[in-house]
Amino acid sequence: MNFGATILDADALRLSKDEKAFFRDADPFGFILFARNVDTPDQVYGLCSEMRDAVGREAPITIDQEGGRVQRLRSPTWREWAAPLDFVRAAGDDAPRAMYLRYRLIAAELKALSIDSNCAPMVDLVVDKTHRFLENRCYGTDASAIAEIGRAVADGHLDGGVLPVLKHIPGHGRTDLDSHYDLPRVDEDLDTLREFDFAPFRALNDLPMGMTAHVVYSAIDEDPATLSRDTMDMVRRDIGFDGLIMTDDIGMKALSGTKGDIAKRALAAGCDVILHCNDPLAVRIEVANAAGQMSDAAQTRAEAALAARCTPDDIDIADLNAELEALLGGRLDG
Repeated sequence: MNFGATILDADALRLSKDEKAFFRDADPFGFILFARNVDTPDQVYGLCSEMRDAVGREAPITIDQEGGRVQRLRSPTWREWAAPLDFVRAAGDDAPRAMYLRYRLIAAELKALSIDSNCAPMVDLVVDKTHRFLENRCYGTDASAIAEIGRAVADGHLDGGVLPVLKHIPGHGRTDLDSHYDLPRVDEDLDTLREFDFAPFRALNDLPMGMTAHVVYSAIDEDPATLSRDTMDMVRRDIGFDGLIMTDDIGMKALSGTKGDIAKRALAAGCDVILHCNDPLAVRIEVANAAGQMSDAAQTRAEAALAARCTPDDIDIADLNAELEALLGGRLDG
């Protein structure tokens, strides 16, 4: 039987009785953690165990641990990281290696908690109009450099036994609206998008998992990428991404309609799995029922993604920290 076509969250530090029953019945492909799910290492490890026990398998558990504003594990228990763009600029020519070390260290923190996925690398291109909610989470302005850094970020995760999630396919950088609150629109011509915005995603099209952008690309379609068959076809054929594609959170205000309808439209457009967060249990049930089970093609991609999980390589944390500090040369804390 195929997995449920959802990635779902939990309300608190432990699963409620109702959540356990729901997850058992819905059998989501995986789970995602937020700050409200995080207290101590033992508690996070225990919550991950409860989630996997509910579905009876080693379901992937992901998180947003980019660093900067977007990190769910915070001090004093976990390391605070500078925003990615600040970090890249501080590292200069050593940015690919520095970013590899950064995310190899993050992967070690995640793996110790039994979290085995992270929503990074984010290879959106910075342009003059990039919205401030996104800008300092990016890696730069040059597509080829972004691709190189994105590869280093992905390798740091994979070497640490953590699945990277490439985002936001096919590119969120050329937008001046925050998709958490509004629907961004990109009116750039397709040749420009292919040469610049889409290029880092094409370079990383072999990664096991990716996340969509809730963005309209008017050169392709008037629906946002998450809900657009034409855009998702372009992602598969032009960008060449054949990994598992999850939506960005369908609860974001960029998308309109009931959550159940949005889930159905995203799957019909070609997404493999629905990421649904921050809603009451009744709405999560609605989305899980609307999404149903993964298609056979999605299931094949899901199994391939899970097969990319590996035993972490052996590292010396102190050595990696020392190398990272030497690369940064005191130009940036973290």
